[in-house]
This record gives sequence, C-alpha cells and structure tokens, in this order.
Amino acid sequence: MARSATATIDLSTIAHNLNQVKIFTPTSKVIAVVKADGYGHGIIEVAHALHNADLLGVACIEEAIQLREAGIKTDILLLEGFFETSELAQIEQYDLQTVIHQQAQLDQVCAFQPKNPLTVWIKLDTGMHRLGFVLDQFDAVYQQLQSSSTMATIHAMTHLACSDERNNPLTTAQTNRFKATLTNIDIDRSIAASAAIIGWPETHVDWVRPGLMLYGVSPFADQTGADHQLRAAMLFQSKIIAIKQIKQGESVGYGATWVAQRDSLIGVIAVGYGDGYPRLAPSGTPVLIEGKRVELVGRVSMDMISVDLTDLPGTSIGDTATLWGAQLPVEEIARHCQAIPYQLLCGLTQRVAITYKNGN
Repeated sequence: MARSATATIDLSTIAHNLNQVKIFTPTSKVIAVVKADGYGHGIIEVAHALHNADLLGVACIEEAIQLREAGIKTDILLLEGFFETSELAQIEQYDLQTVIHQQAQLDQVCAFQPKNPLTVWIKLDTGMHRLGFVLDQFDAVYQQLQSSSTMATIHAMTHLACSDERNNPLTTAQTNRFKATLTNIDIDRSIAASAAIIGWPETHVDWVRPGLMLYGVSPFADQTGADHQLRAAMLFQSKIIAIKQIKQGESVGYGATWVAQRDSLIGVIAVGYGDGYPRLAPSGTPVLIEGKRVELVGRVSMDMISVDLTDLPGTSIGDTATLWGAQLPVEEIARHCQAIPYQLLCGLTQRVAITYKNGN
C-alpha cells in the first residue's frame, strides 16, 4: 500500500483565480507567476492551466527551459534576469523576455547580437532595496537600451515592500516615485503583485504580476483566499494509521510536550515534516478528520503527527485527515505555525504523491 500523504491540485481553480485577477484589474495584462514549481503545485501543469495569461513569470532560466521543453508556448519572463552572459543565447533560443536590474546586465544585453531583438524589463528600486536600478539611473539606462539594436521592446517594473499591509504609506510612496520617474515616457509598466492587486488599485498599471493569489491564497495575514473570491488549489491529506487510548497525565510524542488532561483517544496520521508538514506546528493546530475539526497534540515528527480524537469516538483507522485545503485554509495553518503560506505550499517533499484534476 502506498504512503498516505497526498496532494490533489485542482487546475480549474487556478484558471478561476486567474479570472478573478482579471476582475480586479480589467485593463491590465497579466504576468502569471509560476516560479518555485508553481508555488509547489507543479510548474508545467500550472502553466497549462494558465494558458490565458499574457505572460508567465519564472525566477530563472532553468524554470523557463523546463516550460518550453514541456511545450508551453506562452511568453515567459525571467523575473530575476540572467545570471551569466551565456544565458543570453538561451534567452534568444527559447524566445524569453528578461528583467535587468544592474549595470553589468545592461552592458551584457546591449553587447549581445541576437538574430531577433529582445524584450527587456528595466527593474527600478523604489524602496524595496533588493534588486533594481536606483531611480536617477533610469534615464541613462533607458537611453542605453534605446540606442542598442538588441532591443525590440522596453518595459519597466518595480516591486513593493509592504503592500500586504493595507495602511503602510511606503506603498503609496513607492508607487508615486515609480510613476514620477516614468512621466512622459511611453513605456509599459508593472507595479502590482498579489497584495497590491487586491488592496491597492492605484498600482494597477499596464501589467500586474499575481503569484500567491493564483493558488487561492490571500496575501493578507488576517484573511483567506475565500475573502477575495479565490479558491484553494491544493488539498493536502493523509490517513489515520493508528488509534490508541491514553490515560490522564500521560504524554504524547517527542519531548513529552503534550500531556493529556483527561483520558484521551489519540490518532496517529501518516504525515510529518519529511512530507512538508511544518515542523513548528504547535499543539492545537487544527486538522480535519473526515471533515471534522480536531487538534494536533505533541511535536510533529518526520513521518507522523498525532491528534486528539477524544470527541470523535467513531473514528477508524484509514479515515482521511485533511492538513489544509478549501475547508481548512493554509493561511490558518500558517498562522498557527508563525509562518507564511508560501513556505507551506512550497515545502511539500517528493514523497507526497501529487494528483491533478479539473473541477469536480
């Protein structure tokens, strides 16, 4: 019998979530972000589900090549740009677009002699202070690109540092700096990722870059995807493999960190941090057993977790345990773990069996 830990990915919900992006931003084109193996959902399958996106965003050329070799025809953007000059030949070969964010990349791309001109995105640092040209470099960067025969199209983008905080003034400041820098220049622009798409409509310029929301998850710590009419794409489940009675005062798991306050019925579930269930999930983290809530007890092990079944006396070995999904949002589990949903979605390991479906 195969190990019980499984993830079911509903590709129809990803298509639905893309449509929700378009409802939020009806006049913007969409760069659908599929990096990090489609946020743990499977980059190739997700890319097929997002065939109505205008552009796919990946972190590196390896991800882009993986998509092209799987037959994906949608335009692809390297969000971190290229790391070595040798990648420019692959950018041309696989018909990719690239971000540039520093002078070395600018010089290399302008010196390159492709058969067909490239599409390049200038990344500007408006306050994130991670990647990007400083604002007073923009004119020189733009002029150098315009004077190069390498270029077919030039776009500009920035990245927001605090858009998941609805009242943080830095988002408005970054947006205003970006727009002011590009005043009177006819160039396509992109500011908004998921949080800004939902919470900051003034950032909805020519292009938006949804990532987390495509997978049905809210970028805001106090909300879930359902609050934005998004649908969770991943259902992470396993099964109960053992049930045992313990007496009041007895403990469960490594370190004896949880002690029964009453005679208790304990269920053991075949999932642990070796599968990607968060090691730091504390006692009290919710789990669904056949759709009913119970609580995690004791420490998460590599291969197993335990739950308190005392109030579900009819539970049996083989019953289904839901770790997160539409009925138990991953956002809620992340809050219990003092983590973010990105970590949980991207953290599933290879021993979790992934299956795909399209709708019910």
